[in-house]
Amino acid sequence: MGYSACMNRRHALFALLGAPVLFRAAGALAAQGPLVVVHKSEGCSCCKLWVDHLQKAGFTVKVIDESNMGPTKERVGVPVGKASCHTAEVGGYFVEGHVPATDIQRLLREKPKAKGLVVPAMPLGSPGMEVPSGQVDPYDVLLVGMDGSTRVYAHYPKA
Repeated sequence: MGYSACMNRRHALFALLGAPVLFRAAGALAAQGPLVVVHKSEGCSCCKLWVDHLQKAGFTVKVIDESNMGPTKERVGVPVGKASCHTAEVGGYFVEGHVPATDIQRLLREKPKAKGLVVPAMPLGSPGMEVPSGQVDPYDVLLVGMDGSTRVYAHYPKA
């Protein structure tokens, strides 16, 4: 049997046996969402709930526990007075606070010239801040421009 016949058999075996495995592996990688790096305090339970929210929405999340969040917030450009309990980075943007996954997906889809999104403070009912009573306080997701200015990106009314 010559070299070309052997190679043809190998190609045929790969097509029958190996290709489905590769296609499944590629599909699994494609199913993972964009990587979100979340900087948070180690013991923060609402941050953990927000991370769970992102994972359920299909994001791949890497968590970094930090004892001092100030330098991270300053590095990424969180405006003074708009900080929350955690800061994330995804696709060249920052995400500050309890921003819904749908707004992050929209940000990544639209790719505005901006630094990121912020939900100041910790509004009840926002992702990770759900309460047993179901109370939802109204809140805005703000888009932070390259100059640090903000505008409403999404509004969530009182429920």
